[in-house]
Amino acid sequence: MQRPLDALQERLNLRFRRPELLEEAFTHSTWVNEHKTDRPDNERLEFLGDSVLGLAVAEYLFLRYPGESEGELTRRRAQMVCEPSLSEAAERLGFGAFLLLGRGEEQTGGRRRPALLADVFEAFIGALFLDQGLDAVRGFLAETFFPYADGNGKPAVTDFKTRLQEHTQHLNLGTPEYRLVSESGPPHDRRFVSEVVIGGRSWGTGSGRSKKESEQQAAKAALEAFGLSVFGTGRDASPPGGHE
Repeated sequence: MQRPLDALQERLNLRFRRPELLEEAFTHSTWVNEHKTDRPDNERLEFLGDSVLGLAVAEYLFLRYPGESEGELTRRRAQMVCEPSLSEAAERLGFGAFLLLGRGEEQTGGRRRPALLADVFEAFIGALFLDQGLDAVRGFLAETFFPYADGNGKPAVTDFKTRLQEHTQHLNLGTPEYRLVSESGPPHDRRFVSEVVIGGRSWGTGSGRSKKESEQQAAKAALEAFGLSVFGTGRDASPPGGHE
């Protein structure tokens, strides 16, 4: 029978040589305390991952923005490694479903707590570094983190929704409304589908591993329906009639 962390490795296209490191990364101190075990919690890996992530992000920014000053690079790094950015990354990857938590932490919503999700993301980076080295960390971040977190001073994962709202307000169409259409899949691999409604009409749907990600994809579809580029600032376009 497949273990949950095996499913995570398949989803991420990774295979840990030392699976005990991956297990440690997802073990919260409340679970260790409750089970009276010698199994380590993820706090040491979190400590290591914080430094490894800081190095990888600094290297990425140094190479990505050769004309920027130290102060500008520092501002970008602070935005990329802040708690909201890391917790969104963990949520997008579905990390919360794999956490081992004590009953109290579980009952108070620990799987969705931003601080806890940010911690497990750092712990995962620490585990990956110990297991496969810095190159593996670079590759993982390049695929799953940098494209979302490097958003000109704010996490790019929020960009589509922000751009859509700015555009609809410019056209006096009001604020987009997001509705959850469906939620499916096992706890460790949930899939969400959302739609965005503007002026009483559906303008796009999107799917993702979290509600936030599905809303972002719906906003992206709406921007495309308006005739706006999703890769640049785009152009203002009049509403083409919407979608029933």
